Parts: sequence; C-alpha cells; structure tokens
Amino acid sequence: MPLRDLLGHRVTTRLLSRALAAGTLPPSLILAGPDGVGKRQTAIAVAQAMNCLAPGRGTGGELPLDACGACTACNRIARGIHPDVQVIEPGETGTIKIDTVREAVRATGFRPFEGRRRVVIFDSAEALGADAQDALLKTLEEPPPSSVLILVTSLPDQLLPTVRSRCPVVRFAPLSPSEIAAWLTGVGGLDDTRAHAVAAVAGGSLTVAREIADTGAEGVRGAAQRVLEQVAGARDARAKLAATRDLVGKGRAGAGERQALAAHLHALASLVRDLGSLSTRSDHPLANADLAPALAGLARSFDTDRACHAFTAIDRALEALERNASPKLVADWIVLKL
Repeated sequence: MPLRDLLGHRVTTRLLSRALAAGTLPPSLILAGPDGVGKRQTAIAVAQAMNCLAPGRGTGGELPLDACGACTACNRIARGIHPDVQVIEPGETGTIKIDTVREAVRATGFRPFEGRRRVVIFDSAEALGADAQDALLKTLEEPPPSSVLILVTSLPDQLLPTVRSRCPVVRFAPLSPSEIAAWLTGVGGLDDTRAHAVAAVAGGSLTVAREIADTGAEGVRGAAQRVLEQVAGARDARAKLAATRDLVGKGRAGAGERQALAAHLHALASLVRDLGSLSTRSDHPLANADLAPALAGLARSFDTDRACHAFTAIDRALEALERNASPKLVADWIVLKL
C-alpha cells in the first residue's frame, strides 16, 4: 500500500515523502503511536517508496515521492517476500530474540540484492529485550549507507534510552472517528449509521474498530451499559468486581484481550460522557441518543462529580493499558473506580 492510500496521517506522510524525495530520510526511525493506527503499514509504504521500480508523485502532487503500488517490487514487499525488505515481529514467546536481531544486523552489512535500499522493520519493537536492543546499538549509531532500520512501537518508553537517542521519532496520533467511519463504509462494507457507531467507540484505532465491527458495536456498547448499571447498584466492592466479566471477552488472551478491553473502555467513556451531559442538563447532543431513556435512569446514580471522576478514571485505565498493564488488573481497577 503506497503512502497515498494510507488511512489518515496526512501531515506525517507528507513529511516522510519529502524526506524520501530529498534523500534526507534518517537511516533509523521509530514510528510510535497507539495500536491499530497504521504505523506498520506506513513502514511498509516507506520501504515500497524506496524500492519501487516506477516511483512518482502521489495525491495530486501533495507527495513528492511515492511508490506506484503496482510493480513487482511493490507487490513483493506488500506480500512480505522481497529479499531486501524484512519485517521482524515477536515470536510465539511474545519476544524478539537476540539471534534474530544479530542475523538482521549482519544482513544490513551487505548491498541490496535487487532493490535500492535494504529495509528492516521491527514490528512491536517493545518486544526486543535489553540484550537484543544492545545488539542493535552499533548499527543504529553507524548505519550502513544502503540500509534503513524502522522500529514500530506503541510503547516507546520500553525501548532503551540509548536506542531512543539514536532514532528520530515519528509520532502517530489516533485516527479520527470520521476517518475510521469512512474506512468502515468504503472498505468494511458497513452502512453509514453502524460505521459511525463503531467509530465513536473505537478510540482512534482501526484495529479496535474492526474488532468491534466483527463482534457488533451494539454488543460492546451493551456490555459497557451493563457494567455501569451493575456498579450503580452495587453495595460493595465484591458486587462491583462481578462486572469485570463484561469488560473482557471470554476465552481471550494476549493482544485479543487487550483490544477487547480497550473497545469496552472507549464505549464506557462514550456513555459516561453522555451521563455528564445529562447531569448538567447540557444542550450538547448525546452520542448514544438511542439509549437516552436508559441513560436518564443511570444519570440518577451518576451526578456531575461522579461522571467526571469516572471519565478521568477511564482515561487513566486506557493509559495503563497502553503501558502494557495487565488487562485483568485494569478491568478490576476501573470497576472499583466507577
């Protein structure tokens, strides 16, 4: 997928395209931002632009240099079979092992086999252990002239300071609800109403939006509503903790569990925001207008102070989840704070 076809991040893609056109792209980069916003796809698009057989301008001249997206090099990079572009990601253990890093570093010392530049992309780079990151340091400090290393991460603080200091950071923001809704209608095949409902609770992540679309936005929002109803009527901490079963899907683990909890937290935030509007008798339209009668009932338990406190707690829970906190601990903590 060339840069012009990426979802959102227009300023970022323009900066990368200009650097590619001017030959000033740093030989090592960190692409940092929330999960599911397109960082990995951007890294692959950069690799395509550097090795495309027929590069040109993109998006009406807005991008000085972009891949064609159709030549054999672009297709092979997209399929993960180009000899000069390697994507390294965590294995079954959830880590990227030092031997894998050493082999990748060794390969960067050779000239490209058929392309113009060798590109090594470390996806989920936070999975690199300290020893694996140490093995990268010399290459990051003195990169071979024909190689580029790109570290993709949602947790940049888990990279060693010595690694971060050697790599310029390109930061990615969450996608806007309108961008996600446009993708869901144009590519995902959802109708406009459902696409906007999904986008409203996806928290700027296309990955989360697709998860919600697959399982049903109504199901995620319904679970969030049940959590609020349970904690509103709970008499003690044990009764509140019983609500956690609605926050994390059964049978999930790892990234799936994390994404499910994130989706439910964003749905909770949307509902609590509406409760705050109802408690203050604001004229602001409700994001969940179809649930107005149920929300009016809940608003009796969530006055302005409690709604504000709950919204702040949800925000902190999302931050903890991004910092790799245990989903189960986050779920338990948030229901006690609501």
